[in-house]
Amino acid sequence: MLFTKIKYFILTTLFFIVGISFSQNITISGYIKDAETGESLIGATVYSTKTKTGASANTYGFYSLSLPKGDSTGLVFTYVGYSAQIKKVILTSNIELNIKLFSSLNQLTEVTVISKKTNDNVESPRMGVIDIPIQKIKELPAILGETDVLKVIQLLPGVQSGNEGTTGFFVRGGNSDQNLVQLDEAVVYNPNHLFGLFSTFNTKALNNVTLIKGGFPAQYGGRLSSILDITMKEGNNQKFKVEGGVGLISSNLTIEGPIVKEKASFIISARRTYLDLLIKPFLPKNISTTYNFYDLNAKINWQISKRDRLFLSAFRGNDKAGYTEASSINYGIRFGNSTATLRWNHLFGQKLFVNTSLIYNTYLLNLSTIQGKFYAQVYSGIKDVNGKSEFQYYPNSKHKIMFGANYIYHSFSSSGKSEKLPKDSQVVNIQPNRIPARYASEMALYLNDEYTLSKRVALSAGIRTPAFITKNVSYFTWEPRATIKVSLDSFSSIKVAYTVMNQFLHIIPSSSASLPFDLWIPSSNITKPERSQQFALGYFKNFKDNSFESSVELYYKTMQNQVAFKEGTQILEQTNIDSSLVFGKGWSYGAEFFIKKNVGKFTGWIAYTLSWTFQQFKDLNYGEKFPFKYDRRHVLSVVGTYNLNKHWILSADFVFSTGSAYTLPAARINLANGGSLYDGVYYVYDKRNNYRLNAYHRMDIGATYRKNKTMFKGKVPFVSEWVFSIYNVYSHRNPYFVYLTVDPVSQEPKAKQVSLLPIIPGISYNFKF
Repeated sequence: MLFTKIKYFILTTLFFIVGISFSQNITISGYIKDAETGESLIGATVYSTKTKTGASANTYGFYSLSLPKGDSTGLVFTYVGYSAQIKKVILTSNIELNIKLFSSLNQLTEVTVISKKTNDNVESPRMGVIDIPIQKIKELPAILGETDVLKVIQLLPGVQSGNEGTTGFFVRGGNSDQNLVQLDEAVVYNPNHLFGLFSTFNTKALNNVTLIKGGFPAQYGGRLSSILDITMKEGNNQKFKVEGGVGLISSNLTIEGPIVKEKASFIISARRTYLDLLIKPFLPKNISTTYNFYDLNAKINWQISKRDRLFLSAFRGNDKAGYTEASSINYGIRFGNSTATLRWNHLFGQKLFVNTSLIYNTYLLNLSTIQGKFYAQVYSGIKDVNGKSEFQYYPNSKHKIMFGANYIYHSFSSSGKSEKLPKDSQVVNIQPNRIPARYASEMALYLNDEYTLSKRVALSAGIRTPAFITKNVSYFTWEPRATIKVSLDSFSSIKVAYTVMNQFLHIIPSSSASLPFDLWIPSSNITKPERSQQFALGYFKNFKDNSFESSVELYYKTMQNQVAFKEGTQILEQTNIDSSLVFGKGWSYGAEFFIKKNVGKFTGWIAYTLSWTFQQFKDLNYGEKFPFKYDRRHVLSVVGTYNLNKHWILSADFVFSTGSAYTLPAARINLANGGSLYDGVYYVYDKRNNYRLNAYHRMDIGATYRKNKTMFKGKVPFVSEWVFSIYNVYSHRNPYFVYLTVDPVSQEPKAKQVSLLPIIPGISYNFKF
């Protein structure tokens, strides 16, 4: 009944808004693309010098701007790293105007980098949204020369990193599963390689990266804390290009080009590690280990007509590792993601853009380990089939309306066990085809309107109505969203946002130090959907003719129905996982400070976050509140790049954060025939997360040497690039984890810190022709 009422409310509101669009306006619309490759320039802006109004390009480069009829106006088209383009148009009838912008990355002037819209961060009714240029990701220092999207995400305000060197990220007090990571709209459940040391995203195949951590528009849902929206390249529709790189642990190759010039193109990008081959000669004879990962991206797009375009993209990433030490431990793991997305764009006139998508994605984790007299196994598999349709309507320059629907069919197969080894040491493996699957349907309707009420006031308001249905239970709810912007002057504004989010899928993190794993499970009649409310207040100001952007954002977020394992849980194959869980609440609040320099030879940013995050479970920690594992009071990131000349780009970053919280036992009991997995010891705990690791800090530096050449007697341009980097320059011993040992003299237990990554130099060679 509630779902039906909300549906009628959305439709009624939509027809009301549509009615306001009938006026004496003309519409200018088209696509904004890269002149050399034909790639869509997502978020590029068009601005009318006459009316002082503008519009931005959507995910496919489409824009629509309605202006009053009149004599003429100047239109200014801008995008990060591209030279601005100015067009003069006569405002007497509707105009289709496609724009091609030229890159300005090789220009050594004070406009080497230009903003999308000089004051877009101030004027837009959006907050908690950060776009990360792919070129900036490629320029920053990286471990072993491997550029990484998620490593750069960790340098932004409000974002906490995971363990030392890993790509896990935690946003405004949320857990890692509360981040929705999408690649061409398909969910990537585990976006990591090498146990989190690198992300699964090959930057050579990417076009755009956007992080949303607050003020969520209604089209996004399903997670509590953030949306990481990543878009793949479409492929060069002008000419064939080959791009590749050789690093210390992996190599990559990308091929792209036109199928039909200006109409259809393709891109194929692959990356593979050879880490297993490199470390094999250095291993002792009693140790055997293997490790390899690969990822493959592919995409085809076809412009069927002026109004219709098709996109087909696919991704596969896989990790496989094994470790065997004679008479000690045997360990094996395999995990990976696969996605496929088919999308159809259609234009109904100049004001209505529609995208319809069919999406398929899978995730698999298979882990087994044997140590001493104990063994453990975990299997987790997910399959999703997703259909969605989104309408973007531009009735006039004051409104941008988005509405749509999506449906996901989930299939889950999860099981695990940890037991003593049989006397014959023959382990019976988990059979995936015998695991009872759990099925669920997730769906939503949504409506969102960005409305400019006046020159000073703008509003983004929407509603999302998600539903989650399983065999035994159904959940229907609603999520209001609103962000209000009030301009103080041309260079500053205040914004307020309120967001409600629901999450129907959960990761249950293992509390066992000896067997770390994560299981995904759906909501059930026992495990309720997680729900959050977030309030945010921000002050945004630009300086020196918009050369500098700055902001201060305050937030307060509550999280209900948080999930954890009961204390001392040992997973058995027949265990009903829901019955092994406890449920509680969490809350987080803090302040985020951000200043960014956009133009000139030197660009970069400083981000500082002051925050508190707590959790409380009736059945954990005696019902008392305790700090979240990644409750870090202070987090500071300083990032900079400097274009020295036409050949050299220098870069550096510095990171500091308060140590993570962790739990140490108050006592331990030795038992001859039992105890925790592997060690025959029971530990006694009195409080949860009662200690903190040492503070984390490091500095990285990098340098890129680029040279332009030609091949085949000057007919083919060839760009070569050497990338040098040093990770953790002063080799600070940052904490990875702490383990307990016993002093041989006093027999007293002691906690010892393990540090993973010292100073690590890196070098890689890239080429493009």
